[in-house]
This record gives sequence, structure tokens and C-alpha cells, in this order.
Amino acid sequence: MRYNLTDKIIIVTGATSGIGFACVKDLVKAGAVVIGVGRNENRNRSSKNAVLELHPNGKLEYLLCDFSVQSQVRKLAEDIRYLLTKWGFDHIDGLINNAGVYLEKKQMTEDGIEMTFAVNHLGQFLLTHQLLSLLLKAENGKVLTTSSYSHRTTPLNLKKIADPFPYIGLLAYKRSKLCNVLFSYELNRRFPYITAFAVDPGLVNTGIASKGSNGISNWVWRTRRHKGTSPELPVRTYLYLLSQYDIDTSSGYYFKNCEAMKPSQKAVRKELAEELWDISCKYTNCHSQQCIKLMSKTKKGAQSEHLFC
Repeated sequence: MRYNLTDKIIIVTGATSGIGFACVKDLVKAGAVVIGVGRNENRNRSSKNAVLELHPNGKLEYLLCDFSVQSQVRKLAEDIRYLLTKWGFDHIDGLINNAGVYLEKKQMTEDGIEMTFAVNHLGQFLLTHQLLSLLLKAENGKVLTTSSYSHRTTPLNLKKIADPFPYIGLLAYKRSKLCNVLFSYELNRRFPYITAFAVDPGLVNTGIASKGSNGISNWVWRTRRHKGTSPELPVRTYLYLLSQYDIDTSSGYYFKNCEAMKPSQKAVRKELAEELWDISCKYTNCHSQQCIKLMSKTKKGAQSEHLFC
């Protein structure tokens, strides 16, 4: 299908390879104004050049950020605001939270948080938090977060998630993917004027499990990844969700192959989603005194307040 996203302003994290890079290519092709985010300046430059070689008239810029470092995430939000002002925009139509890692061995960030949880959830949570006011200014702001089928089969103890022991790479990854779905659930509940989706791309032939491991996980993934689809296939779901004006998330916010699916039972537990939100605020230093009340009008003209941390 051909999607028309002319002049829609879309942010894509993890945008130099795999699903993220495929999203950038198709978004630019569909006419969107795209800001890609990667953690390596050389790869950012080569990715931008590759896309603009295909679409010379495309509107595309890449920004630098390591999502394991919260100070860089905050700077990224500032850089996005600066770039949008420079281009003459005051809103964001879509944010694709796609950056992610898989680590066989435990690593801690400089903020003292286990790396998989920090990158796959907290970094995305913090960036969304920082950009909420821009999303709320859009006519139909959307947040799409890349999750996984693996979220269905994992326990979740939030009290130990920032420094789990013992550490098992696969479980850490699966927990982070469950957090992605819970985050989307809670974002919809707290902000009825932003639409949040968790996207299950299925098994995709990317290098995610090879980037942080030279051991058995790398060997298993190199064997298994060839059974997966190309990144271009799940990208259709991202473009579908971004191009549809009004999708009722009460009938489904977890999507695969352009269709709503039921997530796991844990992923729709209100108390678990609330607990994750509170813990995420704590670990990203978003305390109650820093909360912002956003006023937004309903279609009937009445006003309601939304507290986002």
C-alpha cells in the first residue's frame, strides 16, 4: 500500500539500521519530515546520505543520542526542539520509539541502571516525556513503541528491574519488551489526546542480538535471524498506524501486521502499568515537583487537566 504522510513530522529512534532505518526510508518516501536518531555520528551521516540518494527532495535530518545516557536523551529533546523551530514547526505528529539493545552479559549505565532496561524502556520513556507538549500540539499525535511477542512469556518484578540478580540476557530483553507494552497502555490511559501503540514486528532479520554479544546468544541469533522477514515488512504497520486518523485504542493498542492483537494479560494490568510509570519517573528524575499540568480541550470545548508524571 502507498501511504501519504506529506509534511507529517516524525521522529525515529534507532534509525541507522534494521526496522528504524527501513522506517526512515519509507517515511521520507511518503512525504514525511523525518528526524532520525542514532548513537554513532558516522552511521548517522551515512544513513542520511543513503536515504537522500534515493529521495533527493526528502526532508531529513539525523541527531545524535546514546539512549543509555539520560543527559544525552534530554539534550536530544532540546536538539529536536531547536531543529523544529529552525524549520518553522511547533509540533510533532509521530514519535517512533525503536532504539533497543540485547545484551548477553550484564552492563550498568553511568546512571546506575541495568543497560537493557535503561535503553529499551527508560530512554524511550524519558524522550516521550520530554516531547509530550509537542505531541499534544499536533492534531493527532502518536507514539509508536517497538515491542515483541516475547513480552508474553516473562515474569516482571519491578522492584529489582533496575539491577536484576541473577542477570539473564534473554529475560532482561523480554522484561523490557513487556515494559514497552505497559508504557503504551498507561500513556493512552493518562493522555486521551495522544494515541500510543505497541508494535510487534515479528521475527525480523536484523543484527540486534549480535551487537552486544560475541557468545552463544550471537550464535543462536545468527542462526535464527535468517528465518525472519526483511525489516521492510513490519514497517508497513508503522506507516499504517501513522497514516490512519482515528484508531480506537480501546479495541486494541498492540499491533502486528496492521491488525490489533491481544497483548499478554500482564500488559493490561492497570496497577502494574501505574507502578512502572512511577518507577520510570523515579529513575529518570521526574519527581512530582517537576510535573507539568497540560491543559487540553475536549471536542465539546470543556477543559481537562493531565498530569504526566
